[in-house]
Amino acid sequence: MSEILNSVNQRTQLVGENRLELLLFKLNSRQRFGINVFKVREVLQCPPLTSMPKLNGLVRGIAHIRGQTISVIDMSLATGGKRIEDVENSFIIIAEYTSSVQGFLVGSVERIINTNWQSIMPPPKGSGKASYLTAVTEIEDELIEILDVEKILNEISPVNTDLSDDFESTIDVENETQQKIIFIADDSSVARNQVKKALSALGLEIELAKNGLEALERLKEIGAETGDVTDKVGVLVSDIEMPEMDGYTLTAEIRNTPELKNLHVILHTSLSGVFNQAMVQKVGADDFIAKFHPDELATSVQKWFGNTK
Repeated sequence: MSEILNSVNQRTQLVGENRLELLLFKLNSRQRFGINVFKVREVLQCPPLTSMPKLNGLVRGIAHIRGQTISVIDMSLATGGKRIEDVENSFIIIAEYTSSVQGFLVGSVERIINTNWQSIMPPPKGSGKASYLTAVTEIEDELIEILDVEKILNEISPVNTDLSDDFESTIDVENETQQKIIFIADDSSVARNQVKKALSALGLEIELAKNGLEALERLKEIGAETGDVTDKVGVLVSDIEMPEMDGYTLTAEIRNTPELKNLHVILHTSLSGVFNQAMVQKVGADDFIAKFHPDELATSVQKWFGNTK
């Protein structure tokens, strides 16, 4: 375990190369799952958990770790499986999502593998809307599943996607840029819908993509039709962690493509705690917004449209 912990703490330098490292773990079966090392603060054997009244049924208790109180989510229960019974011999993955820290209770933690986003594929189409998968990959002839953690967290504590009344009073939907669209790229269906709902109040057409490669191909189509993608697209709001092509690589490809290079790019991600500002500047993104703050996101978007009173 100490070797895994050391690796997690030291290896966060692959972002921007369309590569990542996955920490592999199991829940209640032989199936292996993966979580991006860049999200992980530490891994430890499960400490004593404190039960609290009115906790969500998926939360097994509260842990006090390094002076911080952290909710511990049973990841097996959260994905429709059986609860993890042998808590004392289980492990907690401490991770940061959407500007907050959570503990994920898992059955066992194994090793770290180095791979690239091109080998991370969207989940099979037959998995359906009820699936908790955001991506899959194959390691040593074994299917590794990557969970849609944002979906799990939203079911436990739903995100408020509404703009504030004060912000909505500043929106002017009658604007000369009204014909342009907001393009959203995110591999999580929950996150895509959250962003879409928050930005719908701006009164602009919205187009969605499930990953960076799909977004790039569609933007190139628009660019080929118009000569300059900004004739039709006002701004791209992109996640960073996406199968096939991450948001950093997508941004770099946009900047290196003549008909796309003028597009305003906002990176919108749950990688808030360990976010690399230098990498955003390197690839040429215009802004970075941590998930999920509707007013902040809408403010950044409308800055490029100018649709305020």
